[in-house]
Amino acid sequence: MLDVTVIEDAAAAAVSLDPMRARLLAELAVGPASATMLAGRVGLPRQKVNYHLKALERHGLVELAGERRKGNVTERLMRATAASYVISPLALAAVQPDPARFRDQLSARWLLAVAARLVRDVGALITGATKARKRLATYALDGEVRFASAADRAAFVDELTRGVSALIAKYHDAHAENGRDHRIVVALHPTVKPDAVTSDDADARLPEPASPTTSPSHAQE
Repeated sequence: MLDVTVIEDAAAAAVSLDPMRARLLAELAVGPASATMLAGRVGLPRQKVNYHLKALERHGLVELAGERRKGNVTERLMRATAASYVISPLALAAVQPDPARFRDQLSARWLLAVAARLVRDVGALITGATKARKRLATYALDGEVRFASAADRAAFVDELTRGVSALIAKYHDAHAENGRDHRIVVALHPTVKPDAVTSDDADARLPEPASPTTSPSHAQE
């Protein structure tokens, strides 16, 4: 079972968003189970659970984990193909966000469009790398910082922008014959806490930082 998988097909996304099927996916992420076992957990007849399982199986969201005999019946034990799922913007290809339509480094919606592109691109890379049976070269840094003031936050953004821009200028080689392009995404947003979103979080604006130059695309090994 994979830790996480990206759903790129619109029909598969629709299947996964059904509340009962999502509940079955959650149950099968814990461990294999038969339709009879699941029926008792979710409060549905076995035949109805089987109907949902077949829909999930058709779209590769669950798979056969084994079979067992119970009296005169052979039960199929199913399991989820991943512990969790992410729906790619490719599932809504006609209306997926496009960061190229506008660029506003202080816009939360532009940040969302960039994040959506990240999910789409990395999902596509994972799919390609899996088919090619190759490793995928990626890196992520996740941290949290508490600023004493809005001025400190603005200074942090300015220093971060200048630092990343300097690294890009140092290592970017547009003429490298065997080089591979990589995309760099750096984001900063207030930490989300349950029932604690303030007007300061929603309305605060930072001074416009310098725009770092980034090279396109991810790399794949």
